Amino acid sequence: MKTKISTSTLSKITSLLFLFFLPMAIGYAQITTESGSKLIKPETNIGEDLVWHVKAFRPDAQILKVKAIDKKGNLYDVKAIQPSEGSSDVLSIKAFVHDKRLPIKIILPNTNGKYFPLVAITDNGKTLKIIAVNEEGKYLEVKGHTKSGNIIYISAITSDNMGYNIIAISPFGEVNSVKGMKMLDATEEVKINGVSVYAHVKAIK
Repeated sequence: MKTKISTSTLSKITSLLFLFFLPMAIGYAQITTESGSKLIKPETNIGEDLVWHVKAFRPDAQILKVKAIDKKGNLYDVKAIQPSEGSSDVLSIKAFVHDKRLPIKIILPNTNGKYFPLVAITDNGKTLKIIAVNEEGKYLEVKGHTKSGNIIYISAITSDNMGYNIIAISPFGEVNSVKGMKMLDATEEVKINGVSVYAHVKAIK
């Protein structure tokens, strides 16, 4: 003889099953949320700038660190800055000196030299040279050397006039080329804290 299950009994069974599986579903949702939050890298958080490394590179040689150096020989990081949620096509280059980000620009040489110096400019108008440092701790000056249209090519120059290209590398492996950019036809683009600027320095895709 077949036993029929009443509607009220089915309703009770359904309710019990729902109450049994509800904590499991909530727990799974919490685990998923927590796991997802761990995948968000700090450099991708909204509201924070993305900082790219700046290096000197030549295919047949090592990759060199690029630094700003003061008159006492202290070295400071040089980075490319991508504003939060901004494009990576054109990035500003800054020297991280203590708690400040100093602008890096190309200035005119003091004499009729072949190269255009790159410097970081402090708030009181002092300048720090931009250099590349090899594994032996030797310094190569980073300079502008060739102008084509409004672009000035920049390299770390060796004693035998060999050049390392200057590049910016994102935390995700994107690479931009660091170059000088003229915005105006005039020799002087702008004065920053009393320092005459010949060209801006950008990391360009």
